[in-house]
Amino acid sequence: MSESKVQKRGKSRGQRFLRLIISIFDPRALAHGLQVLNYYNYSHAQERRRASIGAGCGISPVASFANGHNITIGDKVNIGAHSSLWAGPDQGKITIGNHVLFAPSVMMTATNYRFNDGSPVTEQALKEGSITVGNDVWIGYGAVILPGTTIGDGAIIGAGAIVRGDVPANAIITSPEAQIIGTRFARRPSPEAAKPGSDP
Repeated sequence: MSESKVQKRGKSRGQRFLRLIISIFDPRALAHGLQVLNYYNYSHAQERRRASIGAGCGISPVASFANGHNITIGDKVNIGAHSSLWAGPDQGKITIGNHVLFAPSVMMTATNYRFNDGSPVTEQALKEGSITVGNDVWIGYGAVILPGTTIGDGAIIGAGAIVRGDVPANAIITSPEAQIIGTRFARRPSPEAAKPGSDP
């Protein structure tokens, strides 16, 4: 099979300017821009205003929220880009402690669809379960936190982990199966051992 070589040609400054003018006056582009603005309002700005957010938080402008009235975020929490905090419309609350770090693309949802009540699945009732995250927790890239989860203080949730249920304090969770592989501060000396003159 023969291969052909094609050189990519860049657009001139005039061509780029013409493309800009056309896009500004293209009604399809304007309509799409309004859709993007509407999405940003109902998925971030509007619901963020309804949430209870502590002091000193850093929240990405492209993080999304649902049912903000059921979301409580503590102090100095950082939420990465494209992370989603979706509380339930009724009883499914999301409560986050202080000094919690979300990597990008974390998915946290306090609702799920039932699936044995008939079809289609989108017409079945929602099942809600509150999520509680303790203090000093780090949640890695792409982790999924499912309804009914409680994460203890100091825990680390590894990238891509799918978590449901109780996570002990200081546990280190990894893999999609959410296995505990270790504990934070396992080698931290006790206060007695740290005193001057004590045995190492």
